[in-house]
Amino acid sequence: MANGFSIGQIDHVELFVPDRYEAARWYREVLGFEIVRDLEEWAVEGGPLMISGDGGNTMLALFEGEPRGSRETAGHHRVAFRAEGSDFLRFVEGLGRSPVFDEQGRQTSSGRLVDHDKAYSVYFCDPHGNRYEVTTYDYDEVVDRLAKLA
Repeated sequence: MANGFSIGQIDHVELFVPDRYEAARWYREVLGFEIVRDLEEWAVEGGPLMISGDGGNTMLALFEGEPRGSRETAGHHRVAFRAEGSDFLRFVEGLGRSPVFDEQGRQTSSGRLVDHDKAYSVYFCDPHGNRYEVTTYDYDEVVDRLAKLA
């Protein structure tokens, strides 16, 4: 356990595809992935269509956009790690102790905290511009704690 918190697992990997539902059909036919219905509302207005082969424990987030294609230097868009609520809060509180960066390459002490209504995430980059997210679905716990800090 680093810095008093533990990141439990990869939550999702983000991919760009020309059509999210067409891609979801391919992933269903080839890998058995299903749309995570509880999170499908995120797919409106450009958000991700979340699909999973294990009931939502590990997911692919399908965004509409230009796919990686054959570009050798293109990699993942973002890797998201899942954490329990208490570990998520310890991670957010500890961000100032280790340097993280924003998407423009500027060092930041906080990352970008986002309320997704069913989950909370913090977004940041490594020194090389690789994008990461730590997310928790212990939403009520995080909301309560953040309200006490405000």
